[in-house]
Amino acid sequence: MRGVELPATALADPAWVADDLDRARRLHGPAAPAVLGTIRWYSASSVLVAPAVEPWVHTGVARDPALAAVTFDVTPDGRFLDAHSARTLGHEPADLGAALVRAVDAAVTAFAQASGASPRALWAVGVDSLANRLLWAAATTGDSDAAPRLAGELADHMERAARDLPGCVWNGSPRPRFTTVGDRLVLRRSSCCLIYEAPATRDAKCVSCPRQTPSEREQRLRLLLGP
Repeated sequence: MRGVELPATALADPAWVADDLDRARRLHGPAAPAVLGTIRWYSASSVLVAPAVEPWVHTGVARDPALAAVTFDVTPDGRFLDAHSARTLGHEPADLGAALVRAVDAAVTAFAQASGASPRALWAVGVDSLANRLLWAAATTGDSDAAPRLAGELADHMERAARDLPGCVWNGSPRPRFTTVGDRLVLRRSSCCLIYEAPATRDAKCVSCPRQTPSEREQRLRLLLGP
């Protein structure tokens, strides 16, 4: 499916986010604005960070995640398909961490203002999106075990940058977390996308959803990933 281009700067515009909540409502049903905003940010944040961190994992050189540098490919109903960054950022993880903090916080601020979702909860979604993208990228290199090390390094730089950014509610917690299921490294989510609260997907929790018992989550992951 091919969509249309959308500048990532739209994510920092509360008016655009408010319009997007109407699109999300048509797609997911008449859920509360905070639920719809969280669902949309869950998708947007994963696509936003990908073009920056995946090249960093593969080559050691990151692309710029600044909203002004990123363009999304989106469907007419607002689903985020892909993104690309127009600028190279470089190989310094400190620069990548600082750029990620600025981009994520600008979007979190707008989504919180437009939807009423908690900025801390939205930041947790962003951290999980980052950790997941690092894990997926590391897996394609054949070295999934590199993901916790890379995530920890990047989180350290992000925490320092966040403390210097006025108004940023993320202070380094939650951090990216991982665990093993069988012999597979998986993300241990700190956040919830709230998809199960939307009428179109009522009670359909993600396999890795933190709002289920640990035993239920592990059982579902084992069924998905195999022994």
